[in-house]
Amino acid sequence: MMSPCPKTLFAKIWDAHRIVDIDSETALIAIDRALLHERTGSIALKSLAQSGRSVLDPRQVFTTMDHIVDTRPGRTDWTPMPGGDAFIKATRDAARVAGITLYDLHDPAQGIVHVLSPERGIVLPGLTLVCPDSHTGTQGALGALAWGIGSTEAEHALATGTLRVRRPRTMRITVTGHPGVGVTAKDLALAVVGRLGAGGAMGHVVEYTGDAITALEVEARLTLCNMATELSAFSAIIAPDAHSVAWLAGRPHAPTGAMWDQAVAQWRNLTSDAGAQFDREVVFDAADVAPCVTWGISPQQVVPIDGRVPDLAHSPHDDAQSHARALSYMDLTPGMPLAGLTIDAAFIGSCTNGRLSDLRRAAALLRGRRIAPGVRAIC
Repeated sequence: MMSPCPKTLFAKIWDAHRIVDIDSETALIAIDRALLHERTGSIALKSLAQSGRSVLDPRQVFTTMDHIVDTRPGRTDWTPMPGGDAFIKATRDAARVAGITLYDLHDPAQGIVHVLSPERGIVLPGLTLVCPDSHTGTQGALGALAWGIGSTEAEHALATGTLRVRRPRTMRITVTGHPGVGVTAKDLALAVVGRLGAGGAMGHVVEYTGDAITALEVEARLTLCNMATELSAFSAIIAPDAHSVAWLAGRPHAPTGAMWDQAVAQWRNLTSDAGAQFDREVVFDAADVAPCVTWGISPQQVVPIDGRVPDLAHSPHDDAQSHARALSYMDLTPGMPLAGLTIDAAFIGSCTNGRLSDLRRAAALLRGRRIAPGVRAIC
């Protein structure tokens, strides 16, 4: 009897959710969870209602206010975006009519959609999850297949619990060794983008693996998977392990009791089999990665923080036009050291680095200091 063909983690989740093959490259995939936010959620929900359709399973749909809301304490529906309050009100009204879970402005759990979902246990290993947001792959850090979609696709997923999806290729990025002092998951992500380019994973699901990855805590894994978007990846994923189980235990939407034990037992099988074939393999040594900073207008324009602005010959993913445009926009010249360059603004709290551990790290650096004159800082 022939042994079964070894499968990647992605293939296991894909096959478990494949309803029917439409053609050799496309399948109808079951969608477990859908996330919405006020920037696009109202569009999908309003269009769905106008078509006379309803949300198939409101229990599996969650929405939050996060993209265009005012960031100041005591906020209201007012937003700096012209007409933004209409998006907020429309999403609120549509979510209530549809009967889906809404994390409104003053809900203690309200937050960035890719932060809220892991914190609430909405995303779980082995699930398929979609959201009208390009950084939805963030949540692959917990072993789910999560990807960004458009409003029209969101409407289809809400109404049918399915999506027509072209099967992506697979890429395994193995990160070995131990990172040096000051090197974070953001640095690992930037190093990957710098080496592969901003289009380096286009059309692929990236699976991160290796000693350096398994050593990361969940919040760091979320940062790493978040930035697969900057590689143009379909999504990113990390096999669930003890870190993932500990993170999810007791979360509001995580299983409980016997269902929890059953789920954990299933999650242990969510790993790529030995001998599984990937379309592309890339290996990094974490010891070779330094703290990084982008000098230009693309995430692939990255160098170590003690480096210098490169010339075109040392910018392998730039063409002459894009390189010149970046230098002009940033008012830099090749050879300039990055250390000592002045900044105009600092923003803390993006979906890449907006988790509690990130805010604590920033607070520790700021303690006892003040923002420099002429610099605008927002958290």
